[in-house]
Amino acid sequence: MLNLGQLVNTVQKNCHISDARHAGDFTLCIFLLKMREYFRWENDIPFARELPKEEVGAWLQEREDLWTHLEESPFESLPLENRTIDPFDADAINRELIPQGYVYSGGYGRFAKPHFFLGSLLKKEKRAGYTIYISSCEYARDLEAPPAMLLGKTIYIRQESVRRFLWEKIEEWRWSRKNEAMERALDCYSFDLDVNSALERMTDNETEAMILHELGEGLAGEKLGDDWHRMLTSLSRSKAEIMVRAVRDNLADCLSTLPALLAANNTASLHFYFANFTGMRKHLFPEAVETYQRWVDENDNRLLCKLVDEGQRRWLGTARALISLYTDLGKEAGPAIENLLEPSTDFSACCPPKTASHS
Repeated sequence: MLNLGQLVNTVQKNCHISDARHAGDFTLCIFLLKMREYFRWENDIPFARELPKEEVGAWLQEREDLWTHLEESPFESLPLENRTIDPFDADAINRELIPQGYVYSGGYGRFAKPHFFLGSLLKKEKRAGYTIYISSCEYARDLEAPPAMLLGKTIYIRQESVRRFLWEKIEEWRWSRKNEAMERALDCYSFDLDVNSALERMTDNETEAMILHELGEGLAGEKLGDDWHRMLTSLSRSKAEIMVRAVRDNLADCLSTLPALLAANNTASLHFYFANFTGMRKHLFPEAVETYQRWVDENDNRLLCKLVDEGQRRWLGTARALISLYTDLGKEAGPAIENLLEPSTDFSACCPPKTASHS
């Protein structure tokens, strides 16, 4: 029989080791925000309830002491029924866990940070050649809990983390109320009438949007090949890595997320998408925000459809230009990639001319 308690403890220990090695990747403000929500998860505190400040402070000190102790520890293999398995061999682990109603993932995120989680399996489906696992309750997780992740041909959607991610965004908006796109998104769910039911509806809707993005990531990967992953690994922990990831995000969304949301006329998710179109994605693609505002003013989907159509060619051409730079320069490609990706760069040389079918 599977010893679930032992398995949970091992996965959680690996999460602590990962956090110990990578907690310094965040700015202090982001770190403290994430730690607050991590405390909320560990103590099962409802979203709307205030956190006890003194308890959070003491817990924070204890967690940092634990990380100091674990920072140099190796990741542990996971104990399953008849053997132990490497924590990054998610496929082998899930072959044993899925029939028992659990799902696990172990992979790498930004700055090569390992992410692990173990949860209850809510749903399994196949779409466009990809296996999609949707989990509910999470038994083990690390500080930064990605709501969605693509590993090979498998997509993991963590609904508990989706819900927490949405709540964090809602709280951020409530503090400032400056993000008009976020206000429009929340208005679609009537949060003023019933917060809990509105959050559940939003979670279901954004779960689908996250699946669409991960499918776009997979499609982008098929178009770009293995050289892309080698380039990304060589750029780890650099500004160029952040920029390259943003290029692929923009490509994935132009290939999958935005076309599907537009086809479904999913206004709520479109508003939420642009409410969170920030950071490097926005820096590289400011035209998207300008087009969104015109779409709001004119209520004309053709504006966004044109943006998506042009974006597919632009970001695919840009991504291939980045691979070419990496092929020529190898590990020294970082500065050249940064120069190419500055918004002042003319990308027309990277993109094929429009064809009649796109006009």
